[in-house]
Amino acid sequence: MTTPAAMRPFLVALGLIAASPAAAQVRAVPAQPESEQAALRGVEVFLVNEGTTPIAEAGPRQIEVTAVDGTRLVLERAPGPTPTIAPGSFAKARYVPVAVAGVAVPPAEQHEAAALPSEERVVQSSTGSSATLADRFEPHEPIYGAFGAGDAGAKLQMSFAFRPFSETAPLALGNLRFAYTQTMFWAIDEPSGPFRATNYSPEVYADIAVDETTRVALGWRHDSNGRDLSNSVDLNRIFARAEKTFDLGGDWRLDVAPMAWFYIGRIGAAPDVADYFGYTALSASIAQKDGLKLSLTGRGNFETRRGAAELFVSYPLTRLGGLGFYLFGQAFTGHGEALDDYRGRDSHARIGIALTR
Repeated sequence: MTTPAAMRPFLVALGLIAASPAAAQVRAVPAQPESEQAALRGVEVFLVNEGTTPIAEAGPRQIEVTAVDGTRLVLERAPGPTPTIAPGSFAKARYVPVAVAGVAVPPAEQHEAAALPSEERVVQSSTGSSATLADRFEPHEPIYGAFGAGDAGAKLQMSFAFRPFSETAPLALGNLRFAYTQTMFWAIDEPSGPFRATNYSPEVYADIAVDETTRVALGWRHDSNGRDLSNSVDLNRIFARAEKTFDLGGDWRLDVAPMAWFYIGRIGAAPDVADYFGYTALSASIAQKDGLKLSLTGRGNFETRRGAAELFVSYPLTRLGGLGFYLFGQAFTGHGEALDDYRGRDSHARIGIALTR
């Protein structure tokens, strides 16, 4: 019996569906990037298992998405582990653009599309103009200014990380980061408001993704109070840190980051610093995307029972007239908030604004 020509396309489509049940059960839901430039850093795609059995699925090779600015992009799945998705659950995958507005990017340029852009960003400034490779900078520790009553004074912190190589650099150089944090303690309760202490903290580390929710970091960190030789407190530590993210649903997530270290080299005028700083720390935060975030870090020495804890609370103010910062609260209790007085125990609470969190 000959199959009618009109039925053949229907039968072919039916055969394709029967041959690929995973494709029929897994739905790819991409986040909407702001623009092509933002998509170059990778677009998060949710792979939803709409079936009734677990599926090992990495998602479709290519998908299309329209950016907020109207640019139509073709995204291709970046290499990574194939997750097993439970029924009714989801996994995350990372995609990068390989075509724009229907015009394919040449194969020789696809490798570059997955890497960070290297073009300068130029803005007008007091010197006429300033330029930076802005996409190589990343948030590190929170950048904030917070103010308290009495001897709590003000605590100001700036912090950033810099990626010297692209993500696709050879020999895993794309994992390398340089970071710098500077924390200043401003005695606004005293005449003339002097800065009573400053902590300087450069570091170099490798940040390595294990999977979509797990990262590990290995590196060196230096902490100093910047004083002369007789009053210098210099800590040099080799550290290892693991970071795990748990999706709690409803745009909420939990991040947990244990950290351990050992000291190397000279420590200046602080031979007993390990009694107060210890060798381990644990950070945990719970946050809602574009909403509230609470973060708590504790560190210390189990033998001496000395240490410290610091709490951060933040909320974005972008909904209030487009304000581009966070309402920020910070509290500290324990030893070593300022390296100058690491043996003293303090408890302070402050409130202010933050640029990153």
